[in-house]
Amino acid sequence: MCLVFFIQYLDKQSLAYTSVYGLLEDLSLSPTQYSWLTSGFYLTQLVAEVPFIYIMSRLPLAATIGATIIAWGIACLALAAPQDFTSFLAVRCLLGLAETIIAPAFITLISTWYTKEEHPLRVASYVSCNGIAQIVGSLMMYGIGERASSFGALAPWRVMFLICGGITIVIGVLFLCVIPAGPNTAWFLTPHERIIAARRMSSYQDAGDKTYFSWAQFREAAVDVQTLHGFLFGVLVTMSAPVLTFATLVIRNLGYSPAQTLLYGAPSGAVQIAFIWVSVGLCTILKRRALSIMLIGLVPLTGSILLFVLPDENSWGIIVASWLASINNATSVIFMSMLASNVRGNTKKSTINAMFNIGYCVGFIVGPQLWTAPPRYQGGVITTIVCWLLTILVLVPWYWIILSRRNCARDRKYGQLQAQPNDDGSLSTADISTSPAISGLVDATGAAREGLLVNDDLTDRQNKAFRYTT
Repeated sequence: MCLVFFIQYLDKQSLAYTSVYGLLEDLSLSPTQYSWLTSGFYLTQLVAEVPFIYIMSRLPLAATIGATIIAWGIACLALAAPQDFTSFLAVRCLLGLAETIIAPAFITLISTWYTKEEHPLRVASYVSCNGIAQIVGSLMMYGIGERASSFGALAPWRVMFLICGGITIVIGVLFLCVIPAGPNTAWFLTPHERIIAARRMSSYQDAGDKTYFSWAQFREAAVDVQTLHGFLFGVLVTMSAPVLTFATLVIRNLGYSPAQTLLYGAPSGAVQIAFIWVSVGLCTILKRRALSIMLIGLVPLTGSILLFVLPDENSWGIIVASWLASINNATSVIFMSMLASNVRGNTKKSTINAMFNIGYCVGFIVGPQLWTAPPRYQGGVITTIVCWLLTILVLVPWYWIILSRRNCARDRKYGQLQAQPNDDGSLSTADISTSPAISGLVDATGAAREGLLVNDDLTDRQNKAFRYTT
C-alpha cells in the first residue's frame, strides 16, 4: 500500500515537475490549458466514481486494485507520446480513470485488516509516502533534466513519464501477487494466525470484504450525514491542494532556474511527512481525531496567509510558506482514518468512501481554475484560506458533534459497551453476554454474536453495539 501511494502521487505530481522542464513549451500550453490538465484528470474520476461504487462492492477488492494499478501504469507510459494539448489531456483523463478506485478502496482495505485504534497509524504510513514521492520526484526530474543530452531527441519530461509508468506496472504486478483478499486467506499467516486475525476484526464489528451490493445499505448511506461530511471535507481540503502543483510555478516566477525550482520545492515533501506523523501523535495524545484535524489545519492556513501577504522580495519566506501550505495530507490522514473507523457495512463503506473521493475530485476540478493569474496566483491563495477556515471552524466541529450525540444516545438507551477484546483479539462469552450495549442482540450464551454482528454485515446504524470514534 505504501508503494502504491508513493507511485500514485509521483505520477500525479509529475505534471508539476515536468512543467519546468519543457512540457509547457513543447505542447504550447497556456496557463488555462495547464489548469485543465489537472481539472480533466479529476473530472474523469468524478464521472467514474459512481460505477466504481458498484464495482468495489461486487469484485474482490485486492485483485481489482492490482488490475487498476497496471492500467494506470500503461496510461502513464502513454503520457510520453502526445504532441499537443488535446491528446495530452485525453491521456491524462485515462490516467484519472485508472486511479479512481485507489483512495476509497484503500480506506475499505484498512478497515478490513486493522482495528479502529490502528487506523490512524496505518493510514499515516501509506499517505506519508506522498511526501517521500514529493522529494524523490523532484530529485528524479532534476537528475533527468541535468542529463538531458543523454536522451538525444527525447525531451526530459517524456523520459520522466516513461520511468514513472514502468515503475507503476511493476508495482501493480506485485500487488496482484502479494496482497490477499483478507485475513482469512492471508498466505503469510498460519491457519491459527488467520483465525486470530478474523476474530480480532470480529471484535470490532467489521464483516470484512464482501462481494455483493446491498441497495438497503446504499440507501442508508444516501441519508447518513457522514456521507455529506465526507463529500464536503473532500471538496474543501482539495480546493486548497493546487498549491502543491502551482508552487513550482510560483517559485519559478520568482526568478529561479528550473533546477533551483525543483530543489527548493523538494523539502515540502519532508514537511508533509513530519506533520503527518505529528497528526498521528496528536490523535494518540488527545484521543480526539476531530480536534487533531482542527489543530493541524492551522498550519496550512498560516502558510496560505503568508503566501498571500509576503512581498516578492521575501523569496525565501514565500518558499517556506509554500511548504507549510502544502501539508493538507496531514488532515486528510486523520479524516480518512475516521471514515475507516466510523462506517460499517460493505456497500455503505464503498459508498461513503466513494463520496469522499467525489468531493476530492470536485475540489481538484474547481480549484485549479482559480490558479490562472501568475505570478503569485492570488485568487487561488484566497480560496485556499477560505477553505481552511470553513474546515476548521465549521465542518469538523459539526462532524464531531454529530458523532458524539450518536454515542451519547446509544449509551443512554443500551448502556456503555463493556466488552473488551482478549489478547488474541476475540471477546469472551462472559463479556459478550453481560454487556448492556449488546443485550438483546445475542442469545444468552453469546454464541450468536459473531453471526449477527459480523457475518450479517450490519451497518454502523444497525449495530447498536457500535460506537463512533470522534
